[in-house]
Amino acid sequence: MKRIKNIHIAAVLILVILAGCKKYEQFPVDKVGIQYVFDPKDSLGSSAQEFLYGIYPVMKSGHNRVGGDYLDAASDDAMSSASGPTNQVTILGTAAYNSYTIPADENLWAYYYAGIRKANIFVNNIGVVPVMAKYKGYSQKYVWKSEARFLRALFYFELVKRYGGVPLLGDKVFTISDNVSLPRNSFADCIKYITSECDAIKDTLLTAPVDNPNADAHRVTKGAALALKARVLLYAASPLFNGGNIDAANPLTGYTDNSLARWAAASAAAKDVMNLGAYSLPNDFKGVFLNQNNSEMILIRQTGSDNGIETANAPIGFPGAAAKGQTSPSQQLVDAFPMSNGLAITDPASGYDSNNPYANRDPRLTYTVFYNGARWLNSDLQLYEGGQSKPNTSLQQTKTGYYMRKFMGNEENANSFQGHNADWLVIRYADVILGHAEAENEVNGATSDVYNDMISIRKRAGIAAGGNGLYGLKAGMTKDEMRDAIHNERRIEFAFEESRYWDIRRWKTANVVMNQPLQGMSINKIGSSLTYNIVTALDTKFNQPAMYLYPIPYDEVLKNPNMKQNPGW
Repeated sequence: MKRIKNIHIAAVLILVILAGCKKYEQFPVDKVGIQYVFDPKDSLGSSAQEFLYGIYPVMKSGHNRVGGDYLDAASDDAMSSASGPTNQVTILGTAAYNSYTIPADENLWAYYYAGIRKANIFVNNIGVVPVMAKYKGYSQKYVWKSEARFLRALFYFELVKRYGGVPLLGDKVFTISDNVSLPRNSFADCIKYITSECDAIKDTLLTAPVDNPNADAHRVTKGAALALKARVLLYAASPLFNGGNIDAANPLTGYTDNSLARWAAASAAAKDVMNLGAYSLPNDFKGVFLNQNNSEMILIRQTGSDNGIETANAPIGFPGAAAKGQTSPSQQLVDAFPMSNGLAITDPASGYDSNNPYANRDPRLTYTVFYNGARWLNSDLQLYEGGQSKPNTSLQQTKTGYYMRKFMGNEENANSFQGHNADWLVIRYADVILGHAEAENEVNGATSDVYNDMISIRKRAGIAAGGNGLYGLKAGMTKDEMRDAIHNERRIEFAFEESRYWDIRRWKTANVVMNQPLQGMSINKIGSSLTYNIVTALDTKFNQPAMYLYPIPYDEVLKNPNMKQNPGW
């Protein structure tokens, strides 16, 4: 017996030592008994803390997450350069799936419920650990418990935005002998549960900025709880769920009525985050994604420092810096960026020149998309037909005449890829600001507060103020005009951040934008002259209304008689 006990203790010590190498470490509770993880004699709570940190990685990094592609390559913003009938984002973007063939990396029902179970294990067991350390006058373990509850709420939201109402488990940890044939809770119940959890835990979390950013920058804060609540309420107030339920009388797929009060609640929740005074917009848009612990980060998924984004997505044609050029942005995305004066390229006063289409554009375009002539690795990119980075050979290359630039390092004048921060920003402050603008506009129209929100985003982007100080925004916009402006601002600000894919669903515009061909640019060079021709790159497709929500996985419906499938599947 003594030998067995010593083996258990040694196993725990080894795991704790290994866990010290990373902030995120999976703690194999199935290999080590609960009593050793949640030890009533462990005044440091070391094993319990490592178990908590093992829940954090359930949050996904969006970098090339879906079959090696960015999720937004399944929207009207981009396509995969590896596009083919078995490519996951192409399957999503061309409506080529059903309830048992949905691509694996978006078939996340079981994945997030596994995360919820881990959180419940922690919530149910942390109470026995006699943690001595304190934060704001109470035991550190209550902070940890609130972190676990936040992660659980986040995982539920990831399910709800995909499926609508889902079964709520409370704190229950099911065993193999339990009856798990649970029905789905209503959409309204799920939204209420998630937001009430955020309210309950917000004051027992770390406050931003954290005291020790080197150790705690990845951890959940009060600001993150308030920002998650604001995001959830924004989704809930949006047309897909609020007035545009795909099955009008079905409480599982959305609200069965339309209420302006839901927009007001979303506006107020975003304002609560803004009123904290803990976050701001750094002047350097590019630096938001490269500089750790900057003032815009609210919630991150740590991934470390490397050049993997470049290796996967940078332009091809550089032998000393080999890349796959995985992501091909669309012409529609490029055209969405205004000029540097803030005017749309369709505005006759904008100064747009179709024969020099990338000159004097919103600076965010240069950091988001590689276009012909853009600076990279000590060269000006050749994206014309037969050029260095579009050779039209058997090599994988851009299918649209563009490559994704966002998230990459300062390598314009370097000779090779450089390592840099690649943390995934789950929530950043710009999202809160534009969420507030969107919700407030729906309630009160284009007020000065809404204009100020939009101006703050455009000012940081580097757009010129103009003589009227509106940064290219039209004065006196109607609610509808401002709504269109906000939608476009979200598109260009959050390109490739898993925003567009979900935005066109919650706005119920996917059936319009995804049933049009995704376009690219073909450039021909004759001598020193270039001619630009818009071409079709992919025939995208969206079957409405069923596709506005994912199907409940076929096996879940098959094994659970109480599990109702979503309409149309």
